Amino acid sequence: MSIKSKVLATGATLAMVGGVGTAGVLGTAAAANAATPSCGGTCANIFSQEFGHHSNPNYILDVQGGRIHIGQPIILYRGSNNDSAEDFRLEDQGTVADFYAAGMASAALALHYGCVPGVSPANVHDCFGTKHSFNDPAFEIEYTPNGADSGLCVGVAKTAYQEEKVTLQECGASSATVWAVDIYDSPIESFFLHYYPLINGSDTNFSQPFVLTYPQSGYPTDKPRPQLQVDNLSGYTNGFPPVLNYPSIDDNQMWGADFGPFVFEV
Repeated sequence: MSIKSKVLATGATLAMVGGVGTAGVLGTAAAANAATPSCGGTCANIFSQEFGHHSNPNYILDVQGGRIHIGQPIILYRGSNNDSAEDFRLEDQGTVADFYAAGMASAALALHYGCVPGVSPANVHDCFGTKHSFNDPAFEIEYTPNGADSGLCVGVAKTAYQEEKVTLQECGASSATVWAVDIYDSPIESFFLHYYPLINGSDTNFSQPFVLTYPQSGYPTDKPRPQLQVDNLSGYTNGFPPVLNYPSIDDNQMWGADFGPFVFEV
């Protein structure tokens, strides 16, 4: 089941969370980076802070082998403007509350990461100044080789657990392909540098949520290629807004995105 008709924003008209949209959180179009020209300016080049930055992502999200197949591994690979295996689009963009309303997020996830009346504090004014004040941006990451929708999204096969591998799964079928931007737990640098942890929508651990992670001992040029996984969040600030980066979140759990045809740094 797709929730495209149920969320409030897609494409360039992004859902706003306290005045900050998904693109504004993870990156900006001004950075102008993504995979192939045919994928276009709405496609996203998603990368890890461990290996790059907005002006030069280096290694970006990639479907290993480029196959449109459920269970296909998700890796990081050297950025290229002619590799369609690196073409992704942020689909069904909205908030945790939107996904909850569409039946794609649990009440428990909405309680912790979405300000939802009747789930989070019933009075919206009670949301502010607490963890419930954040209605986190959320989205699916659809594989769109050469700009064509595949119907498959980056996710996990089961309810998230420690070191579960990240693969292509059917878009819109469950919360396992939903990713929420963890604003509340982020260090203050996130607000300036645009790197955030991404919580898997099937998460059931709300003290240390399961977030998108590059294996600690791996490097994108290793063979076999290390596969992305979900691991417990390594650290968080638990503040409103975050003031101190203590304990620090590991760079391999911090993610950014640039939009538009891939541009090589010279």
